[in-house]
Amino acid sequence: MFIESKGGEFERCPPGVHLARCYRVVDLGTQKSEYMGQTKYLHKIMISWEIHGTNEAGEPLRMNDGRPFAIFKNYTRSWSEKANIRLDLQSWRGRPFTKDEMNRFDLKSILGAWCMLNVIERQGQNGNTYSNINGITPVPALIRQNGLPKEVNKAEIFNLEEPDMELFNTFSENLKAKIKSSPQWQKLESKDPVENQPPVDDDVPF
Repeated sequence: MFIESKGGEFERCPPGVHLARCYRVVDLGTQKSEYMGQTKYLHKIMISWEIHGTNEAGEPLRMNDGRPFAIFKNYTRSWSEKANIRLDLQSWRGRPFTKDEMNRFDLKSILGAWCMLNVIERQGQNGNTYSNINGITPVPALIRQNGLPKEVNKAEIFNLEEPDMELFNTFSENLKAKIKSSPQWQKLESKDPVENQPPVDDDVPF
């Protein structure tokens, strides 16, 4: 499930098709997931975008403090043909990856890249309303020709192999806790070797 924020706690991104810029990629490490009634241990990453849309009056979409809305989506780190991250990236770039391109692809290349996000609202089983990314497509040529907005958030990446602790300290407490629950983080702190953790199934898309 890819949840941006929960009603009542954060300002949710409004539904609609919005111009957006990718500004952050975060390695979440191996996380426990429920898939098709089974427990899986999957390596997850989170990709975040800043929203540069407008409301019905043509005014820029902004949160109460003036910043642009942000939204994220969690993915299993898998490059299989049916993996959600691969499908979204292909939709984003407007064409499929060749085998050679996929072998050489670096997630750093999406930082600062623009796209169109289709954001929808869904109600969870707990009764809360969530903003979800339902599709990613390239920015139309006409929008590019008219000029893209000024970027707001710094483009940054967090990798558990070489963790940027200054960046980590800016994360929310919930995000910190999620990352700290991973065996990769525990290995960094020498608490529990990765080899003692449940095996990772990288080929099952969430």
